[in-house]
Amino acid sequence: MSKRQSIVWLSPFVVLVLLFFLVPLLYMLITSFQNSDGFTLAQYHSVLTNGYILQGFKNSITLSVISAVIALIVTLFAVYAMMRFSPSMREKILILTNLTSNFSGIPLAFAFIVLLGNSGLFTLLFDKWGIDTLSSFSLYSWGGLLLIYIYFQLPLALMLLYPIYDGIQQQWKEAAALLGASTWQFWKKIGIPVMLPGIVGTFSVLFANAMGAYASAYALTSSNYNLVAIRIGSLIKGDIFAQPELASAIAVLLAVTMVTAMLLSEWSISKTRRKL
Repeated sequence: MSKRQSIVWLSPFVVLVLLFFLVPLLYMLITSFQNSDGFTLAQYHSVLTNGYILQGFKNSITLSVISAVIALIVTLFAVYAMMRFSPSMREKILILTNLTSNFSGIPLAFAFIVLLGNSGLFTLLFDKWGIDTLSSFSLYSWGGLLLIYIYFQLPLALMLLYPIYDGIQQQWKEAAALLGASTWQFWKKIGIPVMLPGIVGTFSVLFANAMGAYASAYALTSSNYNLVAIRIGSLIKGDIFAQPELASAIAVLLAVTMVTAMLLSEWSISKTRRKL
């Protein structure tokens, strides 16, 4: 393929990147440094001195870290169990997981409301049967948000961890067994160290996925729970009055938080690989 043909084939991709990534990013950066008087740092000063916005960052980071850790732990055991199935069964599970990963946002929140809301199916059934398990649980609280976040994190975590598990070759297990190593010793000395860079990378992706989530949280709690994504949305649409410049500044700091987490992940991965 000639250089001119390569440029022709790449041009649609370049246009998409410009329209849906670079242009919005540049607009957000420029807007975050503007107000009616022109260039200013007042938006960032407002963000860093506003306790309510800082609380939104704290809540989002806490929710993202906890949901990512829980999803990661559950998925590690789930993928380990999957590896004991036949290849055809594993393929079917991956197809189902891929379909499930697309079930998020407002439909996911609505499904949980139908099942576990104040008049949800399981709430009414448990109340009728005299089971008090859900009597103290509120779907519209922090616990309900965490449950939804874990749910939409699980399929993504499984699809990311499956290739990592698949990379553990059977010959390694057989060689370790011949040398007298137990199953626990194999995973402690070989399996987990080999998988650790991929696990750390998966955690960073799950963290970023949760930090940027908006639709499910908003559909479930509206603006009643303070999350940074909900704060950005409320400032843009103007619950009281629109402040797109302040929203842009918050969005820039959110992006910085996510990039910092991913850079720390890359540093941890490279450090782990040097030890192997």
